[in-house]
Amino acid sequence: MIASPLPDLVGRQRECAALDDLLAGLRDGGSRALVVRGEAGIGKSVLLEYVATQASRVQVTWARGVEADMELPYASLHQVCAPFLDGVEELPQPQRDALRVAFGTAVGDPPDRFLVGLAVLTLLTRASETRPVLVLVDDAQWLDQVSLQTLEFVARRLLAEPVAMAFAVRDPEGQSALAGLPALQLSGLDAAAAGELLESAVGGRLEERVRDRFVAETHGNPLALLEFSRGRSAAELAYGVDASSAPVVQGPVASRVERDFAGRLGALPAATRTLLLIAAAEPVGDVRLLIRAAASLGITPDAAPAKAAGLIEFGEPVRFRHPLVRSAVYHGAEPEERRAVHRALAEATDPLRDPDRRAWHAAQAADGPDEEVAAGLEQAADRARQRGGIAAEAVLLERAVEVTPDPWPRGRRALAAAEAHFSAAAPERATELAAVADLYPLSVLDRARLARLRARILFARSRSDEAAPLLLNAAAQFTAAGSPLARETYLEAISATIFAGRVHGPTGARAAAIAARASGAPSSGSKAADALLDGVAALLADGPETAVPGLREALDLLEHEELRTREATVRWLLLAPVALESFIHWAWDLHAWDTLSTRAVRLARDIGALGTLPPALIYAGGVHIHYGDFAEADRMIDEADAIATATGHAPHKYATLVLAAWRGEADVAAGIIEEARERAVQRGEVSLLGAMGYIQGVLFNGLARYEEAMEAARTGIEHDGFNFTGLSLIEHVEAATRCGELDQARASLARLTELTRAADSGWARGASARSEALLADGEAADRLYRTAIEEFGRGGVVVEVARTHLLYGEWLRRAQRRAQAREHLRTAHDMFDAMPAHAFAERARRELIATGEQVTARETTPANALTPQESQVAALAADGMTNARIGAELFISPHTVEWHLRKVYVKLGISSRRALPDVLDSARAR
Repeated sequence: MIASPLPDLVGRQRECAALDDLLAGLRDGGSRALVVRGEAGIGKSVLLEYVATQASRVQVTWARGVEADMELPYASLHQVCAPFLDGVEELPQPQRDALRVAFGTAVGDPPDRFLVGLAVLTLLTRASETRPVLVLVDDAQWLDQVSLQTLEFVARRLLAEPVAMAFAVRDPEGQSALAGLPALQLSGLDAAAAGELLESAVGGRLEERVRDRFVAETHGNPLALLEFSRGRSAAELAYGVDASSAPVVQGPVASRVERDFAGRLGALPAATRTLLLIAAAEPVGDVRLLIRAAASLGITPDAAPAKAAGLIEFGEPVRFRHPLVRSAVYHGAEPEERRAVHRALAEATDPLRDPDRRAWHAAQAADGPDEEVAAGLEQAADRARQRGGIAAEAVLLERAVEVTPDPWPRGRRALAAAEAHFSAAAPERATELAAVADLYPLSVLDRARLARLRARILFARSRSDEAAPLLLNAAAQFTAAGSPLARETYLEAISATIFAGRVHGPTGARAAAIAARASGAPSSGSKAADALLDGVAALLADGPETAVPGLREALDLLEHEELRTREATVRWLLLAPVALESFIHWAWDLHAWDTLSTRAVRLARDIGALGTLPPALIYAGGVHIHYGDFAEADRMIDEADAIATATGHAPHKYATLVLAAWRGEADVAAGIIEEARERAVQRGEVSLLGAMGYIQGVLFNGLARYEEAMEAARTGIEHDGFNFTGLSLIEHVEAATRCGELDQARASLARLTELTRAADSGWARGASARSEALLADGEAADRLYRTAIEEFGRGGVVVEVARTHLLYGEWLRRAQRRAQAREHLRTAHDMFDAMPAHAFAERARRELIATGEQVTARETTPANALTPQESQVAALAADGMTNARIGAELFISPHTVEWHLRKVYVKLGISSRRALPDVLDSARAR
C-alpha cells in the first residue's frame, strides 16, 4: 500500500501518482489542470490535501465551494486570488479595472467575465514568477457559477505558465461542471485496500467474512468505512455489530454517511448544536461573525464537544471535518431553527462591508412575504449585475420574487429574474419565471419586455422563423410605449429572419422590414443603429438600388460613432453582424467588410468581450480569405476557435469550411458540411443551407467537378435567403458554362447583373464582367476578362483576381493564343500557390502544362512551418509589442507568449525578436 502522511489514502497509488505527475510538471515550469471526480466520501478532498502536503516550494491557494454561497458572485474566485491581490496594480488597466469591479472594490461598467478570467490568469502568472502556483478547488460543484466559469476559462488557457489547477467535483451533482478538462475518476477502494483501511481504523483484524460484508455494503467508500467504524473496536465488530442489524448502507453512500454524522449531533449539548448550525449557515468561516451571531441568540460558544466528536475545527477560518458534516448539520435542523440562525447572521453581518451576504441571510430568515427583505435582495442583485455576476443576479431576484408581498413589484421582479436567467444561459428557468411574471400586473413597457424575452428564448432554441413574429409584436409594443428599445427590437426581428433563411413571405425579412418602416418607432439614441435599420429596411423593402446609398451613410456612422460606455460598445458589437451581412452580400464592398470587422475585433479586445470576439475574428478572417492571405485568415479562425473552446462555446465551423473550400480540401470539408446540414435541420437555421450552396460551389469548381458545383450552387440560389445568393450565382455561371448548360448560365447571369448593378463596386463590377465573359466570344470576351481583372483589383478581391487570370488563361488557350495564355495562367498559378489554394493552383498547373510550360514547385520557407498562433505572436512581436501587450491582445499570458516565441525562433533559425521583422518580411516577399 502507499506510504502517505494521510492514512485515508490507502489503496490510492494510481491517483497519488497522477497528482505527483501534476506537481512534477508544475515544478518543471509547465501548466497542468486536473479534475478529480467521484461520489461523496470517495476521497476527493483527501487527495487534494495530499497534493497540498506534497507541494513544497510551491505557492498553494484554496477555494472551497459551499452550497449556501452559490448565489454570491465571485465569492469563490476571491478565495483563490486573495493571496495575490497585492499584484493587482501591476495588471494591464482593462484587466485591473475588471477585477476590481468584480470583487466590489471599485465601481464601473459590469465587466465581461472572460476579461475577469484573463485578469486572474495574468495575476496567477505574475505570482508564479517567484514560485510555481498550485490552485486547489474543493467541491467545485458548489462554487458560484461565475467563479466556476472563470476558473474553467483560466484552466483552459493555461499552456506555458508554472501554474497548475486541481478541482474536486462531486458526482452526480457536478457531472456537467468542467467538462472536457483532464479528469481523474475515483471509484471505491478494491476489497483488499478497503479491508486494510477498515482494520486500521478499528485497531485490529476482523473476521474475514465480517470485514468483507462491511466493504461490500460501503462499496469501498473510504469515508463510509471510516465513519462507520469510528469509536468501535475490532472486538465490538467481531460479529458484525449485531447479527440482526440492517445493512451498513441503505441508499446512496453519501446519504448514509450524512445520517451517521447527524446521529452524532444528538449527543451534543444544545448550545453546541446551535453553534454548529451557525457555522453551517455561514460559509466564510469567520470566527468573529460566528461569535457575534451566537451572542445575538444568547448562547455561549462551546465548541469543545463538537471538536471532540471530530465534526469541526475552530481556527481561522472555521472548517467542518467534511462537507457532509456541514450538510448534515444544516439539513438536520428544523426550519425555524435555520431561520433563527440566518436572522442572527443577518444582524451580525456588517451592512456596509458585506451588504449582499446580509441580504441573503435576511431572505433565508424570512418566513413569509417581506418587502424590506425583497428590496434588499433586489439591491444585492443589482450589485451582482454590476460586478458581472448575471447568474447570481438571477438567483437573488428569484428569491426576491418569493418574498415580495404586492402583485405589481412581484411581476416586475419576476420579469427581471427571467431576463437574468436567460442572460445566464438558463432558458428553462427563464421560461418558468416569464410564466410567473405573466400572472401579475405589468406596465405596457414590461409587457413588451416579456414578449421580447419569450421570442429570444424561442430563437435561442431554434433558428426557425417562429421567433420573428413575436419579436415584431414586442417591437410594436415598445413603439406604443415610446421606448427606444423599439428600433433595436425591429432590427433583432430582421436578424432572426435572416438566420431563419427567409426574405419573402409573411414571416420573412421583407415583411419585418416593411413593418419596421411603417412603425414610426422613436429613435434608439444611436444614430448609427437608426441609420442601419433604415438602410436594411430599405434594402429589403425597396431593393438595393434605393438602399445602398443609405447603407453607405450608415457605414460612416458605424465606423466613427463614439462609444463612451461599455454598454454602448456591446450594443455596437451586436449590430455589427447585420451590418456586415448587408455590406458583403448587397453592397459587395470588401473595404467596408474590412473596416467594420477590424473595428469589431478591436472593440471586443478593448472591453474583453470574449463572447463577441470569436464571430468578429471570423468576419475579419473572411476578409483575409478574399485578400488571398489564407495564413492570416487561418490565424484569426484559430484564435476564434481557441477562445470559443476556452469560453465553452461551439467553434465556428463555417469559417473553417470556407477556407477549406478555397484551398480545395474536400476531405476536410466533407465532415463539416454534413455537420452543418444536421445543424440546419435541428435548429431550423435554414440560412446555413444557402451558405453550403456557395461553399460547395467554390470547392467543386476548384476541383473541376463542375456538375457537382452546378447542383450545389443552384441550392444556394434557390434558397430564399438574405445572403449568399449573389456569391452562389457566380459559382453557378462558371459551373453551368463548363457543363454546357448555357440557358441556366444566362438565367443566373441576368440575376447576378440585377443584384450587382446598384452596388457599383469593384467587386460587383468584376463579378458581373467575368460571368458575362464566360458566355461571350471573341473580342467581347477578351475585353470583359480584362475588365474583370481590373475591377476585382480595384475592389481588393485578390482571390477573384487570381481566378479571373485562370479563367482568362483557359479561354486564351482554347482560342490557340498560347503565349498570352501562359502569361495569365502563370500569374494565376503563382497567386494560388502562394495562398495556397491547392485545387485552383492545380487547375492552373494542368493548363500550363497543356501550353507546354514547365511548372516549378513553390519553395517552402521556414515561416510556412509556423502554427497560426505562432505566426500571430511573431507578427505582433515584430511590430514591437511587449510580451505583456501581446498577451493582453490575444487573451493569453505573457509566459505563453514567450513559449510561442521560443518555438518561433527555433523554426526561423534566429535567436531574438530583433531578427523577426526582416525574416517575416522576407517570407512575405517570397
